Amino acid sequence: MKLIEDPQILEQYIRLHRFEQIFTNIESIPFKIFEVAEGESLMSEGEELTSLYYLVAGRVKVTSSLHTGKFLLLRFNHPLTVLGDLELIRQVPVQSQVTAVIDSIIMTLPFDYIKQYEMQNPLFLQQLLQHISYKLQTNTVATRVNLLESVESRFASFLLSTVSSDPDNNFGQELQTMRIAEIADLLGTSHRHLNRVVKKLVEEGVIKREKRHLIILDERRLSDLSQGIRFE
Repeated sequence: MKLIEDPQILEQYIRLHRFEQIFTNIESIPFKIFEVAEGESLMSEGEELTSLYYLVAGRVKVTSSLHTGKFLLLRFNHPLTVLGDLELIRQVPVQSQVTAVIDSIIMTLPFDYIKQYEMQNPLFLQQLLQHISYKLQTNTVATRVNLLESVESRFASFLLSTVSSDPDNNFGQELQTMRIAEIADLLGTSHRHLNRVVKKLVEEGVIKREKRHLIILDERRLSDLSQGIRFE
């Protein structure tokens, strides 16, 4: 992560996401702001976290590790998302892997400051509660999808989650260039099985495959396959 040493940019994101409605004396809050490159890890399972993260621009994916060393997709997050709330409240190491899907911007606030000044702030605590309950809900959905749904349904959910998280990406345009093997790992299936699913959807005219690019042709059919479930 690269520190942005420009107070005007920090102020811009504070205003954009209305942090002044949560924190009093906003000018004295020790926020820092960072750039995170696409593919860069923000949080890794087991590490000690010292600050609360606010995703204020971009998009990240949250995954959970398996005993095989692979990662299972839990959700995509987009602004405004709070990261590290569970670690703050429970005082535990990082519970999930968080990686930037595209170039992103985060703001940080030290745990020490929060514990000293904000734990009696009802607006701040309400915000944490909203985000923690949202994560509980999405974790429940992700568990159900990964355990019970077909690979075809999971893949459809993945594709639609990826697109719907990016307001600049329109249906029918090229979708991100992750390798099929990487997507298969995230969905808890084999590279070979997912390739069969992709081939089937291509033959049915639902998607189009060009080299490492996937192009969505039939959003409605994908939505039917996903049963309205999203990883977000």
